[in-house]
Amino acid sequence: MQPISRYLFPGLVAVFAVACLYGVRGDLAQVSLAPLLRSWDLVALAALCSLLNYGFRIIRWQHYLARLGWRLPLGFIGLTYIAGFAFTVSPGKVGEMARARYYSRLGVPLPNVAGAFFVERLMDVMAMLVLAVLLATAAPRYHAAMWSAGILIVAALVTLSLTPWDSIALWFEATSRIPRSVGRLAAGATKALGAARTLLSPGVLLFGFLMGCAAWGLEGVGFFVLGSMFPAAHLTVSLGVGIYAVAVLVGAISFLPGGLGSTEAVMTALLATQGFTVADALLVTIICRMVTLWLAVLIGWAAVLVLRNRLQPVVSSWP
Repeated sequence: MQPISRYLFPGLVAVFAVACLYGVRGDLAQVSLAPLLRSWDLVALAALCSLLNYGFRIIRWQHYLARLGWRLPLGFIGLTYIAGFAFTVSPGKVGEMARARYYSRLGVPLPNVAGAFFVERLMDVMAMLVLAVLLATAAPRYHAAMWSAGILIVAALVTLSLTPWDSIALWFEATSRIPRSVGRLAAGATKALGAARTLLSPGVLLFGFLMGCAAWGLEGVGFFVLGSMFPAAHLTVSLGVGIYAVAVLVGAISFLPGGLGSTEAVMTALLATQGFTVADALLVTIICRMVTLWLAVLIGWAAVLVLRNRLQPVVSSWP
């Protein structure tokens, strides 16, 4: 059964992708690649925005680990962070936690990595909500949903800050009221939340939030740049960033691998409301996903291969 389980998840993703393509086959037939061929410079600029996104997030990740007491070289941090992108096509991007394997060899506890990962995801959601407001300003019916989400995030931050996670972890480790395996799992989760609380000071939160806004804002600008291939449509920078943020948030909420299907559907639909034809909106959406999601997966696997040949027990030799 092990070989079957190994290929089960990729197989399901492939089936889902084929089903999505089949569902939009009529619209795809109308897509013309002529705008893409004459606008390759815009595609390159959008790809550069994605690379800058990764750079901002790497710097934030290094800062988080340093706050937790692990000051590692930027070269090593960058490669291990990017290696996690190889598994970004997973529900909620939890597959990116695979980068923890590289830190465990250096003695970095898994709860520390999990805590940093949790805060990183939380800051990304907050940043995306703020960027999505750029679209909500043009559609007042979304205001209530945005405020509700913001209140829930603030409540989560307060809970994380005030809950005595270390004491709860000790209780799970010592109690005999629950199965031992469940106790160990719960203790590990609460230790991760305790580590996350270290990163919830006002200064660290502000830093992580601003870096998240800069990183995801750049990808939103890249989406706008791709949309400018069709100047007849009515797309401003703020609307482009807002549409991108809303689409990514919907993809995350759907909990589909990489937001496949849901993100694309929302992008295409929102572009259509701005004067794009369905065929043109599909082309912009497909290219956007190529230079964001699939570019990340590609360089992620490249980083995995580099680390496989270069990773050492110590990192003093890293640049």
